[in-house]
Formats: sequence, C-alpha cells, structure tokens
Amino acid sequence: MFNVNLITLRIVFIYLLFGTLWIFFSDRLLTRLVSNHEEYIQLEMYKGWGFVFLTAFLLYYLVRKTINQQLSIENSLIESEERWKYALEGAGDGVWDWNLQTNEVFRSLRWNELYGFADREVGTSLEEGRKLIHAEDLPRAMEEIQTYLSGKTTTYVSEYRMLCKDGSWKWILSRGMLVSRTADGRPLRMIGTHTDISERKQSEAEAFRLAHYDHITKLPNRVLFIDRLEQAIKQSHRTGLPMTLMFLDLDRFKEVNDTLGHDIGDFLLKEVAKRLLSCVRETDTVARLGGDEFTITLTELNDLGGAELVAQEILRKLAHPFQLGDDIVYISASIGITFYPEDASNVDILFKNADQAMYAAKDQGRNCFHYFTPAMQEAAQTRMRMANDLRIALVADQFCLYYQPIVELATGSIHKSEALIRWQHPVHGLISPADFIPIAEDTGMIIDIGDWVFREAVGQVAQWRVTHHAAFQISVNTSPVQYSNRGNIHGKWVDHLQTLGLPGQSIALEITEGLLLEAGTAVINQLLEFRDAGMQVAIDDFGTGYSSLAYLRKFDIDYVKIDQSFIANLKHGSSDMVLCEAIIIMAHKLGLKVIAEGVETEEQRSLLATAGCDYGQGYLFSRPVPAAEFEQLL
Repeated sequence: MFNVNLITLRIVFIYLLFGTLWIFFSDRLLTRLVSNHEEYIQLEMYKGWGFVFLTAFLLYYLVRKTINQQLSIENSLIESEERWKYALEGAGDGVWDWNLQTNEVFRSLRWNELYGFADREVGTSLEEGRKLIHAEDLPRAMEEIQTYLSGKTTTYVSEYRMLCKDGSWKWILSRGMLVSRTADGRPLRMIGTHTDISERKQSEAEAFRLAHYDHITKLPNRVLFIDRLEQAIKQSHRTGLPMTLMFLDLDRFKEVNDTLGHDIGDFLLKEVAKRLLSCVRETDTVARLGGDEFTITLTELNDLGGAELVAQEILRKLAHPFQLGDDIVYISASIGITFYPEDASNVDILFKNADQAMYAAKDQGRNCFHYFTPAMQEAAQTRMRMANDLRIALVADQFCLYYQPIVELATGSIHKSEALIRWQHPVHGLISPADFIPIAEDTGMIIDIGDWVFREAVGQVAQWRVTHHAAFQISVNTSPVQYSNRGNIHGKWVDHLQTLGLPGQSIALEITEGLLLEAGTAVINQLLEFRDAGMQVAIDDFGTGYSSLAYLRKFDIDYVKIDQSFIANLKHGSSDMVLCEAIIIMAHKLGLKVIAEGVETEEQRSLLATAGCDYGQGYLFSRPVPAAEFEQLL
C-alpha cells in the first residue's frame, strides 16, 4: 500500500515552492523584456502554460520516485519474509501465514509434513485448521490468540494437541506475531510457526506420573492423594454433602511376601487395586500409600450409610480367592472409616482418625470395618499419655516381675515358673501388661523393657536354683519386635548367662506362632543361637495361630503351651478335650513337652493329667505373685 498522505504533502510543498519562485522571477523578467501591453499579455499566457508544464513534470517525478521506493521496500520485505520462512523450515518448524481480513491461512510444506498431510491437503480456511485442534484444547487455544490480537499481551505462545492424518495426536508449540495492520490499526496479517513438542510433553507426563503415581498399582500415591483429599474437603464444604475417608490395610499381606516372594506380592497388590476400583465411582479416589496400605475418598454421598455399603462390597470382593500364577491366595482387609466434617475439619486429623479406626478393626478380628468415634479419640489420647509415661518408667524403676508357677501334673512339684511384668504407675497404680505392652511394641521401647525383664529373671533363677531346685527354670515372654532388632540384644543374653555361670536351660523363651510364620534369616539365626546355648523355646497360646508341624520340627521347639481358650470349657468327651488330647499326642510324638494354660478347676487338672499333659499353669495353683510370695509356694 502506498502512503498517499506522504505523497500529497510532498506534491503540495513542491508545488507551492516552485509556484512562488516561478511567479516571482517570471514577473521581474517580463517587466524587463516587454515594451507594450499586447506582448505582456502574450508572455503572460506562455508563463501560465509553463507553470502547468512545470507542475506536471514535478508531479510525475515525485510519484515515480515514491512508487520506486515503495516497490523497493516491499521487495525487501518479501525477500526478508522468504528468508525467515526458509530458516524456520530448515529448523523443522511448520510455518503458517494468516490473513485476518479473509481468514485464509497459508500453511507451508513442512507444516503439512508435521501432521502427515500432502501439500494443500488441508484447506486454506481458518476453520479447517481449527478442526484439527483437540476439543479439550480448542477453547484455550482460541482464547490465547484473541488475547494477543486484542493487545492484552505482547507475545503469542500457545501449546495444544493437533490431529495427525493417521489419527494420532501431537503436542505442538504455536508462536506468532503481527506483521501488518490496517490504516486504522486493526490487525491485518499474522505469521507464525508450529514446533513439535510431543517428546517434551511425554517426558513431563512421565515425570509427573513418577512423582504422583504408585509404580506398582498405577494408583495415586500419597502426594497426589493428599492433594485430592484437600480438593474433596473443599468440594464437601461447597456442596454441604459429607466426604468419607477410608483407610484400608491388607491382613497378613507380609505372609504372602515372605512365603511366595515379592514378585507375587506385587502382583497381588495390582489385583487388589483393580478390585478396589471396581467398588467405587469414577469421581472417587483410590490410592496406595505404600506397603499394603490403601486409602479411599468417597464424595457427595447423600447419606453416611453409603460408605458402609462400599466397605461391605470391598470386603466381599477381597474375600474371593486371588489366582497368582500357580498359587491361590486368600486375604482380607481391615478398614477404618471417618467423615468430614463430622469427625474432623482438616487432612491431618482425618488421617489420624481413619488410621485409629483401622486398627480398631484389626483388634476386632480383622476382615471388618470400624468407624472412628470420639471414644476412639479419647483412647488414642490415653495411649499417647501412657507412651510418654512409659518412657520414664524404666529409668524410674517402676517395673517389677510377678511369677506364676508351672506345676508338673504327674507329681505336683514346682520347678518352673513364668515371669510376668507389671508396671507400678505412680498415679494409676498397677497396670497390666495387656495395656502397655502393645504401646511398648509400637514405640520400640519393648527392646529395652524386654532386656530388663530377661536380666531380672536371670538374677531370680540364679537364686532359686540355689535355694529351691538345681534345675529351676523361668520362662520369659518375648515380642516379635525384639527379634527384628538390629542390635542383636539376644547375643548379649547368652553372654550374660555365661558370665553368671548359669546353663542355658535355666531360661525358656516364649514366642508366638506368628513369629515362626514370619521368620526370616534374622529370626532363624537368633533361634539357632539360643538352641546352641542350651536355652529352651516354648510356643505360647498354641492352637490359636497358623503354626504347622513343619515349623515345630524346623526350629527345634521344646514346649507347646495350649491356649487357655481350649481349657476353659474342658469336659470329658467335649470337642475341646479331643483337641487337647490331639495336641498332647502330636507334641509327644515330636518330642515336645506340653503346658496347659488357664487351669482353674480340679476337673481340668485331672482330665489333663489323664491325657498325659506334662505341666499345668493357672489360678488353680496360683495367680502371678511377687517373688517373696512365690517363695512361700515353693
């Protein structure tokens, strides 16, 4: 386009300048050259034609010069644009050129190649290009370019997905700039590029997945779940509908890992994730926090009973057997349930509530769900206070040992006893181990407490082997937590016995059936160390766990203690009597001795003695008593 205003100003300026000079000098010249009026009139006419000729010549000259200059500028711009486009094509970018007045778009050969189209296969209309933008990205892409054209931003940069000819999608980076406007300033022409950024987007997506999703189950991990939980809380606050948080822990998942291997364990976690997802809606979130812990958020439930239906469905589906390769596995789950805003108002408290409710479900026997209640919160606070008091109990010498006799049923003699710890709290009085031992195990304080119990029992057995019976033996309860201790405190126990000159048989260590089931290399090595030192091992509460005959032979067990639940209703001909007789016969066949716990009546003692049971322990003989009272029994 020519700059008409500039040409007009030039012409008017030159015309006025030369016209003024012509009139001034021609009048002076005519005055000197003519002598009469007729000649003056004739020359005046020639002067007028000369002025017209001069004006036309100047006008032609100026217009021609302006046109040449404008053509030179346009040719330079065209040449510059072609070079720019050629450079971009060489860099692998596709070039587009948009005429905003006609809405026609020129797309370069490289642009078409990016998406697999032949040259000019995509039409020149703007609408043809819009059809290729992903539906989810189109509104944002159009908004960004309009924002630039309206002058609200100084640069145009946008990222969106484009449809390729083969049906696939490519992420592209679109950049552009205005190169011309109309005389009144409206955008006229815009050029830009498309750059393929699919690989970068894929890398970003992979990095996000690794940071926010569990690599085994592909479920959201803790980081993403916390974010979604916070969003769910905001949504619940906005809608007024309650939000449910479930905390789910698989029961005895460690047994699968230890017996079948971690690969099978990972496969099981994947299958569990699929079943959990099938129990909830797409708007709900299932996440894996780690290990065998899962969380679930249920949003916009019209009533809290909906959470119970989901929990029941989860338990039902997990109860079905899992086919893992050649193995069939049965598992269950313990589920804790809490609600927002009824139970808590923030993420941290909701998590604590759900966790406490889950452990309550485990305490109820597992394979069930439990709601968080204020009573649970109070119990948790009591537990925390007790844990704090427990930390100073050992230093403050608040523990003591009680002893319960283990009576030889055939003779009635007592040369064995079980050491039972008691906590003499300065405020709450005597506290049962059933109340504080679980806390000690959870906090790890059981390591130091167990060591104290062992050393106290060793000191006492050394005394009673001198004053009462040379083969006297004290049984000491041990926790599975103690066997996972890296400090190998049990090696020091053997050294302590040897230092006092006591044989290993002076102490019997009571273990749980679960410890044998979960026995790893560390547990096996410690049990073998006890055997080599002559220390004996008894299985406590036998018959209530998952022990097998293979474990009894593998670990060289010395005693089995029949759980008191089998003794409580012991009568001649009862099913409990049959079970006790079977355990006694089996143990004797394997070379083990049998101790019956919870003997409270003479009838029970008589039936057990008749069945061949070796020892009895219970209130019939004595309650647990301090060492001084125990000596009177002896």
